[in-house]
Amino acid sequence: MEKQPRLLASQLLLKNSLFEVSLNRVLLTWKEIPTKKKRVSGGIHHPFKVGTSHGVSVSEILAVRELDVDSGRKDDGRWQKMPQKSTEAYPYAFTVSYVERAWQHRWRCSDVTFHCLEGALCQQWVQTIREQLTALTSRPKHLLVYINPYGGKQQGERIYEQKVAPLFTLASISTDVIVTEHANHARDHLRTEAELKQYDGVVCVGGDGMFSEMVHGLVSRTQRDNGVDQNSPEEKLVPCTLRIGIIPAGSTDCICYATVGINDPVTSALHIIVGDAQPMDVCSVHHNNTFLRYSVSLLGYGFYGDVLADSERKRWMGPARYDFSGFKTFLTHHYYEGTVSFLPATDILGTPRDKTRCRAGCFICQHNGQLYSEDAPEICETDPDVSDSEYKGGWRVIRGKFLAINAASMSCACPRSPKGLSPAAHLADGTTDLILVRKCSRFNFLRHLLRHTSKYDQFDMTFVEVHRVRRFRFTPRYCQSDSELDLRENGKRLFSQICRDHPACSCSPAYSSWNCDGEILPHAAIEVGVHCQLIKLFARGIEEQPVFEDLPNPCAV
Repeated sequence: MEKQPRLLASQLLLKNSLFEVSLNRVLLTWKEIPTKKKRVSGGIHHPFKVGTSHGVSVSEILAVRELDVDSGRKDDGRWQKMPQKSTEAYPYAFTVSYVERAWQHRWRCSDVTFHCLEGALCQQWVQTIREQLTALTSRPKHLLVYINPYGGKQQGERIYEQKVAPLFTLASISTDVIVTEHANHARDHLRTEAELKQYDGVVCVGGDGMFSEMVHGLVSRTQRDNGVDQNSPEEKLVPCTLRIGIIPAGSTDCICYATVGINDPVTSALHIIVGDAQPMDVCSVHHNNTFLRYSVSLLGYGFYGDVLADSERKRWMGPARYDFSGFKTFLTHHYYEGTVSFLPATDILGTPRDKTRCRAGCFICQHNGQLYSEDAPEICETDPDVSDSEYKGGWRVIRGKFLAINAASMSCACPRSPKGLSPAAHLADGTTDLILVRKCSRFNFLRHLLRHTSKYDQFDMTFVEVHRVRRFRFTPRYCQSDSELDLRENGKRLFSQICRDHPACSCSPAYSSWNCDGEILPHAAIEVGVHCQLIKLFARGIEEQPVFEDLPNPCAV
């Protein structure tokens, strides 16, 4: 790396010791100047090791403030105890707030205060650092914030006001805040009313459901403004220019966990402040040339669809309904017949079974994203009279009995399942991992489910197969037309009532429901296409941990 010229260098006082402090366009560094006699004032542990060079990237400096040493008050109104000897010999001071990495991907806001001999020198440091921060054009200055007051434990407003808003104020970010009043409030406002040109990004304070609202509103607005027909499965969608920030405050925060590495409001707020940008793929779901929904994480038919459908009827149980419905669905052990056709992703890096994980600066996402943008896949019709597994016009067609059909556009990792449904799935490579779990015994299916929480390969089973695809279609065996679909819906009400009246009934349903990021789709026959890097998040992907965990001080250089 080319050495950056110094913008400023001075000897400043820090914790009763002199430090050589230097600033260039990339780094702010400080190193203690050795003296013959070392002294630690008051026996307080010194946070910086003697002789070690410490530093912080300019891109991760949050703010700089000049201190009024005489009154012991910072210019943002907060109090700070000032050592008496420091105030006498070095009467001027400034504080730099920066990102400090803690354990398990957590970020924290830390401060370091330097004392100067002259007021002019202090002002020069403050002015120079502020000029460097102003030059960081990726940082947002004005944000539109939506808060879901009902999600999770109903702590959205408190989390924002106590943990996030003070950081935005510190970084001089102005916000317009909207507290949502009903379902799809954020989606509808983004789609029609919001003046998006005056903002640098949109932020949601809530869970995955709130994030899905934001994605639907922002993507729909972008397509409408650019004259794109969302009802056409073959249409190439226009990427959104505004980034989306997620402050986790919901019952499930899988998107945040998969893009940041932890569900922590402060960490997410700091990623927004420094202006990170993480592209993400989005899947569009259609039925008979009619747009249904967008998906960014999981599309699940069979097991995961049945779990969601059953849990929706038990909302009175709260979060426990997912465990109850999951156990009940496992015991029922329903399988579903149908045809899956998919277009495999060829000539790309990475496979669903490799050990590569999507991390910050992922090379596979960069390479495959560029490959996808150069040549979009063509749509090919498939012959319905094909064998159980064969290729037709570039598409592969599989018929069978399935316990679960899942499409994972990301790892779908969460605290309960640290590896996720597809550990090697990537956020922005233009593909989704199609996981087919064929009919098997309850015991074998349980083995498969348990592997989501262990270190073992959940795909290393004879009844499980996984394919990295760009598009796929599914048609249930007993639902081949709109008329049959109407019949199916009517029959659902009739036979579900019969089965409720006669619990001993062991009849197996002919169809399941699609779980699309926590929402139930109205149709079982769908067509899905992946749109590469359609949105961007205020995130950078999960950073590799060992770089920081092995150091006694995260800022040590």
